[in-house]
Amino acid sequence: MVELDLMPEIEGDLVVAREVDCELIRVESVMGDAVLLTLTAPDAVVTQLRAGQFLDVLCRLPGFFDPLLRRPYSVYRVDTTGSTLTLLVRPFGRGSAWLASRPVGTVLNVLGPLGNRFEITPRSNNLLLVAGGVGAAPLVMLAHDAVQRGLNVTFLMGAADVSGLLPTAELPGPVEYQTATDNGTMGHHGFVTELVTDYLVWADQVFACGPEAMFLSLRRVVQANRPGTKPTVQVSVERDMACGLGACLGCVVETRAGLRTSCVQGPIYDMEEVIWE
Repeated sequence: MVELDLMPEIEGDLVVAREVDCELIRVESVMGDAVLLTLTAPDAVVTQLRAGQFLDVLCRLPGFFDPLLRRPYSVYRVDTTGSTLTLLVRPFGRGSAWLASRPVGTVLNVLGPLGNRFEITPRSNNLLLVAGGVGAAPLVMLAHDAVQRGLNVTFLMGAADVSGLLPTAELPGPVEYQTATDNGTMGHHGFVTELVTDYLVWADQVFACGPEAMFLSLRRVVQANRPGTKPTVQVSVERDMACGLGACLGCVVETRAGLRTSCVQGPIYDMEEVIWE
């Protein structure tokens, strides 16, 4: 196993990223054409991972250079007892299509853990999670963490149709799960953000991951319907994070504090911190 210690500092917390070779041990179909890939990983990686962090994966065979750059994937699940982690992958482009088609036994070069993580404040009891498509990945891990802490969780998920939704069994039993589909094949007929209004008085915090269009809609709904400035909203942005170390500047997000690299100073931001338009 090859390990290269890389140490990006994330707002005062020292997180050691390692480049490791991980073996693919299980492939499961989920959400239409998406798959769950479970990999072995060193304890030093698995035990550090927190909800919202991601891994950068080389999506090509050894000795080849296409695709050249790594692809980022949020961590869906970790098993510290079995030293494994799981990624949710949908074959959008060449890199993800290659990764999603790998057979069991494939050895993947992975860099991580990378990025910051969702932060649950000490006084929060009720958490609202809003997912769009494969944006469900880090929120599933967050839901499990929150339930283990004894917190109340409502998970809202939107997709184009029923095939793009997570099965209920993928979430902890105590979680309230509500869905929305663009074509009305399951749950609310419309956007998932249209469900948010009903929970803004109840929620202590909101956490979201999905496409930027969803964030824009979510921001409008929250600002128009929440009482005052609460609940706050943490969003996990989608960017191309090829290096994972803040060097290539391909994942920069404009914030009120200036330009920030999502792979180190993100991918999670307070919704009001980001300059959206």
